[in-house]
Amino acid sequence: MIQFVNVEKEESIPPNDISTGLNEDFHLLDAYSKAVVSASNKVSQSVVHIKVKKKGGNRRKRRGNYGNGSGFIITPDGFIVTNSHVVSDAENIKVALPDGREFEASLVGDDPATDLAVIRIYADELKAIPFGDSQKLQAGQLAIAIGNPFGFEYTLTAGVVSALGRSLRSQSGRLIDDVIQTDAALNPGNSGGPLVNSRGEVIGINTAVILPAQGICFAIASNTAKYVITRLMMDGKVRRSYIGIAGQAVHLNPNILKQNELDSALHRTGVMVRSLEADGPVYNSELRKGDVIVGFNKERVTGIDDLHKLLKEDQIGQKATLKVLRKGRLREVVVIPAEMS
Repeated sequence: MIQFVNVEKEESIPPNDISTGLNEDFHLLDAYSKAVVSASNKVSQSVVHIKVKKKGGNRRKRRGNYGNGSGFIITPDGFIVTNSHVVSDAENIKVALPDGREFEASLVGDDPATDLAVIRIYADELKAIPFGDSQKLQAGQLAIAIGNPFGFEYTLTAGVVSALGRSLRSQSGRLIDDVIQTDAALNPGNSGGPLVNSRGEVIGINTAVILPAQGICFAIASNTAKYVITRLMMDGKVRRSYIGIAGQAVHLNPNILKQNELDSALHRTGVMVRSLEADGPVYNSELRKGDVIVGFNKERVTGIDDLHKLLKEDQIGQKATLKVLRKGRLREVVVIPAEMS
């Protein structure tokens, strides 16, 4: 049975209230649209399309030798930031500017550990994008991702900063810290493009998307990128140290921790030395296979990622004291890290 509603008995909203609510909605939508359009206009001439021919590969399958991605201009004289995985193993790199010009680019520096790279073109009248301060970001803040997904020139998606301080595993195996999570949609070809705020400042470099999930995308924080980019422009790489071991995280026996006066709440795991590099440039002869590293200088070590964070450029050639558990007893050994090639 079809029931008809008696309109006369229905409670209605006064016309003035309806118009007021609609006006407020239009005002909010217009403010949001203005913010996105304004940011887009500021950066539209700085986002580039990168086309790459990879080294090697099967000549019969020529399509597999090519790739593309995005990047953005950071200096008026042609330095461009993109992802390491976009330009790694490139035989030829071409950059298409928004004005239709196309240039061959050279690789300035590459850092797979943070998935960042710098390339350069020689062109005039280039507009650079300024960097923002990623430390000032807040969850819920407007985030605009710009790039060239699937080869479509200059595509913009907007969302919010979903979370801060995430960690992401790079292709080199190192952990990238302070990663931005956003729901601004990313697709193949967006890699290396900028994530910008409402002022058109770069707050991140788009790098990854979780394919099975909906709306979970990641960007390298701008403050991390600024440090890495500076090193790449100066040295072509980011210098890091290493101590020449292969290790794995292991759980620590609570009784052994108690015997050595180690806090079981802080030292639940450590790094067991599985093998040592023989006759390498590092000094690690005081270490033994089976040692469990629980400290580096005054810092606690609970896993391989902790060691990666502590083995920075300033440790190259400098003595460092490791705290290790050897046959159940805590002792200190000295290592001298070398520069990672």
